[in-house]
Amino acid sequence: MKNQISPGQTLTTAAPYVLAAGGGAQVGSMFGVAAVDAANGASVVLWMVGEFSLAKTSAQAWTVGQLIYWDNTNKVATSAAGTGNVKIGFATAVAANPSATGHVRLNGSF
Repeated sequence: MKNQISPGQTLTTAAPYVLAAGGGAQVGSMFGVAAVDAANGASVVLWMVGEFSLAKTSAQAWTVGQLIYWDNTNKVATSAAGTGNVKIGFATAVAANPSATGHVRLNGSF
């Protein structure tokens, strides 16, 4: 196909802030998981799809299939659809309250 730019599993962009490999990154309405460490503004590969263990709001319990959002202020995944939170995917495992991480299957676009 002549017009395909990439398969779309990853996207290379400027890091919106300092990122550790495996950390979540929001760029506008887009969300991905950093493939490598990156300085603020440095070129970084973000995974746009796949299942990841992400830092979460500790005081939340998640259920399988629950919609998950990114809280860019606190840099954690959350089940709260609050103002400014970007929908990123759904929970793939139960996450207890409290717990530091949760499993999320990213949806490359909504």
